[in-house]
Amino acid sequence: MPIRHSVIENSKLAEQLLQAVENQHFNQVSDLLSSLVPEEIAELLESTPPKERQILWECLNSEQQGEILTHTNDEVRAKLLESLQTHELTKITDDLEADDITDIAQSLEPSAKQALLDSLEPVERIAVETALSYPEDTAGGLMSMDFITIRADITLEVVLRYLRKLGELPDSTAELFVRDRDDHYVGTLKLTSLLVNDEDKLVQEVLETDTPAIQSYASAKDVAHVFEKNDLISAAVVNENNQILGRITIDDVVDLIREEAEHAQMASAGLDEEDDIFAPATRTAKRRTFWLGINLLTAIFASMVIGLFDASIEKLVALAVLMPIIASMGGIAGTQTSTIVIRALATGKLAKSNSRSLLIKETSVGLLNGLIWATLTGLAVQFWFEDWALSIIFGTAMMINLVVAAIAGAMIPLILQRMKIDPALASGLMLTTVTDSLGFFVFLGLATIVLL
Repeated sequence: MPIRHSVIENSKLAEQLLQAVENQHFNQVSDLLSSLVPEEIAELLESTPPKERQILWECLNSEQQGEILTHTNDEVRAKLLESLQTHELTKITDDLEADDITDIAQSLEPSAKQALLDSLEPVERIAVETALSYPEDTAGGLMSMDFITIRADITLEVVLRYLRKLGELPDSTAELFVRDRDDHYVGTLKLTSLLVNDEDKLVQEVLETDTPAIQSYASAKDVAHVFEKNDLISAAVVNENNQILGRITIDDVVDLIREEAEHAQMASAGLDEEDDIFAPATRTAKRRTFWLGINLLTAIFASMVIGLFDASIEKLVALAVLMPIIASMGGIAGTQTSTIVIRALATGKLAKSNSRSLLIKETSVGLLNGLIWATLTGLAVQFWFEDWALSIIFGTAMMINLVVAAIAGAMIPLILQRMKIDPALASGLMLTTVTDSLGFFVFLGLATIVLL
């Protein structure tokens, strides 16, 4: 059975695979791939150029291909699916669970998606169509239909007989979902409780009613928050009538957390974590052009602010030397605050009710840091240029910029979220514009008024 390898081992295996592909030693390729788990092969495919990726893909059998596709990012998955005929698509999804088939179906063109749905058994098709009816980043889109429910008014003996008749339990089953006669969710019965209690007890006597269910339209972030807050292993997904639709397990939530971390990292640079790193240069350039254009506009705005004081800069060269320091300090201070706020929003710790308190706190931090660094940098400017007026102006500008940076760092993510814009995607760009432009304006404006 394949075992998970370390990052270093995977790097060596990747080199060996690419070498084997180059030398057309396909038996060696198959042997190396057989030593990897599906998640590792998925990562390997994502890190391989398209030509070699296709060769590696064709060296995999259909059983491997289906599970591997569920672990690749959206763009790579869609590209690999393009090379499959309808009968091949049907074959690779034969042994997959409904939630995995849903992941694959979401990457298909409408005609191919319909062909896949038509090939499924009626029960499986209903499960996939139900999941597809929900947005991908909601509980309904994430849920699995592979779960067991029991009624609250039966004995544990009946439950045990029922489980024995089933013969096996769904993966990651630690509890059974309990419903009433109208199929409403009422709680969970842990397998441990089933084993340690007398068989003549009713389920309703030992079930846990405080285990929360998740609404089908709850966002992926809310799902992760519920699991974290309640230390859940699995949770039922219910509709607006509190009827059980499916379940979400902890392994799904681990994937969510990893994807969220990747999203935050990539979004800060205006990128998408689902992009293929080997996508054609023209497509990648097109995607990045928008944010480069926005950045150019903000840079032009900052340059225009500087241009207002070009005469002052010509007369006092020290202003040009000191300007970048003001902007840099403001940028760092604002980034520190915005990072805290974005993380608090993502984890559900920040809402309208406590945003005012956080704004006051971050403003106070900005004021304290402003006083400290205005004093230190002001003294440094005096030592450097031997000009007390310039020193005071620099310190004043430093303090103002740090305070405003803290306020902007807290306010911008909150405003963006209310506008339904991802704070991680646009906060950095807007914050840089504010801190640079304001820093230049205050420093050069004061210098022009006082010194010139």
